[in-house]
Amino acid sequence: MFRTGPRNLITDVAGLRVGNASDTRLKSGVTAVLCDEPAVAGVQILGGAPGTRETDLLEPHNSVETVHAVVLSGGSAFGLDAASGVQGALRKRGIGFEVGGFRVPIVPAAILFDLRNGGDKDWERYPPYRDLGYEAAQSAATDFQLGTTGAGTGALTAGLKGGLGSASTLLDSGVTIGALAAVNPTGSVTVSRTRHFWAAPFEIGDEFGGQGYPSPMPDDAKSILLKFRDKYAGQQMETGGNTTIAVIATDAILTKAAAKRLAMSAHDGFVRAIWPTHTPADGDLVFALATGKSGIRLEADAAIDLYAAAGATMARAISRGVFAATPADNDLFPVWSSRR
Repeated sequence: MFRTGPRNLITDVAGLRVGNASDTRLKSGVTAVLCDEPAVAGVQILGGAPGTRETDLLEPHNSVETVHAVVLSGGSAFGLDAASGVQGALRKRGIGFEVGGFRVPIVPAAILFDLRNGGDKDWERYPPYRDLGYEAAQSAATDFQLGTTGAGTGALTAGLKGGLGSASTLLDSGVTIGALAAVNPTGSVTVSRTRHFWAAPFEIGDEFGGQGYPSPMPDDAKSILLKFRDKYAGQQMETGGNTTIAVIATDAILTKAAAKRLAMSAHDGFVRAIWPTHTPADGDLVFALATGKSGIRLEADAAIDLYAAAGATMARAISRGVFAATPADNDLFPVWSSRR
């Protein structure tokens, strides 16, 4: 039986810290995951409209094995600047991959679309994401808030505010796995317009309300058109106007190829938590990090447990992000806690 880590956050995985920076006027923000030591990394992109930086180097056949941080940001393509801010903060500390006597921090990044969410996007000459990235890196710690913060500050789902979510799982093997998600999908994380989360079977305790599944199931539970009407309020759906971006992490020792497999497995959590997901309008992406801090190399059945837990932990993190969202001025949608 799965149990959570002491924080029920991705930082239960030894060797990771998370920092958030938010701009309430902008209704956007940045989340940085910093590695105390370089971590083996992978990525899997299944959405049709991704926005990324440095993801090619994560493929198993490419040279760089480890990264120093990963970044999740709002701001659509403008938000890719956030990685430069995190890179600057790390370089200032002397952290980076040594190349010809220079230190180059390796910081892959992904963005979500939160431009059309009621925030003031009338910035000056340059968007603010580089500064937000620097601030997020400077604030990185093992404890951090969920909900309307960081990359989840301006996130929306179909009919509810989205948010930043996290969860962790302790396995019988002694390995810890953790997930972090900025939840901004085309689809819905709840069954129709109820308070019940699609990910209910994976909930541990009452970490996102303890609602279970509705009984009976609403007739319109799987109505895709209903979900789209809720989110777009009659506006035309635009490609790239959504996206859930996430990180799955473990303290197990993994190869780069195994890290990619972990990212692939974590996408199962999207499927169990969001309906619909991986659409042409979503840029759904999962980064994987393996810190190796447990010293454990998993074999056979224990490895299968890890990949199964990746999906379950991700589903919980997604639900917790929406569950923890809080209201703010000029919101387009209500928060989960207001739904009755």
